[in-house]
Amino acid sequence: MNRQERKLDQIQRWMQTVISAPGGIEAGIASEEAQREIPLTDDQLESVITRSSQQTSQERIGIYANAYYARLLECLSEEYAALVAAMGTAAFGAFSMQYLQKYPPASYTLGELGARFPRFMEESRPEPQSNAGTPDWTDFLIELATLERVYSEVFDGPGIEKQALLTAETLNTVTPEVWPDLVLQLAPCFRLLKLQFPVQEFITSTKRGETPAIPDPKTTCLAITRRDYIVRRAAISEAEFFLLSRLQQGKKVGEAIHDFAEAGLMEADQLAGQLHVWFKQWTESAYFTDVIRAKN
Repeated sequence: MNRQERKLDQIQRWMQTVISAPGGIEAGIASEEAQREIPLTDDQLESVITRSSQQTSQERIGIYANAYYARLLECLSEEYAALVAAMGTAAFGAFSMQYLQKYPPASYTLGELGARFPRFMEESRPEPQSNAGTPDWTDFLIELATLERVYSEVFDGPGIEKQALLTAETLNTVTPEVWPDLVLQLAPCFRLLKLQFPVQEFITSTKRGETPAIPDPKTTCLAITRRDYIVRRAAISEAEFFLLSRLQQGKKVGEAIHDFAEAGLMEADQLAGQLHVWFKQWTESAYFTDVIRAKN
């Protein structure tokens, strides 16, 4: 097929395949997808991309391939800005290129580009050292990436900005005998995380333009949501995390409280008063959107 017989959309599909090939331009040209559009060998590239007075055909298309990956790296750097600060620009760039080789873009939106980055970091972690069981530098980086990705998902995902929320006044009207059979619906943007490092503090410091030191390990529980299109996070106790996680699983209030009591996280005489304080705080923080009576 000569150049005149090729259709524009065919050339566009071929070019997209070639410049986005994880293995480079030569691998892209030889790929089954590109060959299906325009079958040719490396020395036939000029039949599609003409050379200029100063550049070969491969050099010309290489400009587009470089720009393509530069844009992807820019997007990853923006989403994982704190991770860049922790790893360094060069190390992050090299690691990102490995990520793009294994998980090339597969969505129409760049918002999904970094979705599997924390998983890739976990898959790429080195063998544990002799002090296995103690959180290390790699654990910190993985948790940092995990939290930054959660922030992105909460910001871009469904929220509560245009819907009615559960209020403390509504909860106060619930009679004690009804409480055990209630199910609290959590906001679609609500997330819970239990981490080994206070990575949220590191992220906040980098956003302020600071250069924070890597924090010491410290069990950290976070409740994350979005209000007025702003991602908000709160450090909560392990006891709060335990109870909220049970409610997030869809358990009835009575079942969640029973699990909490069985876990021995708080003395029975303190529990009732603390529950009142927590539910008030959680409701004011817009963690819940509704409350329904569970069917027996």
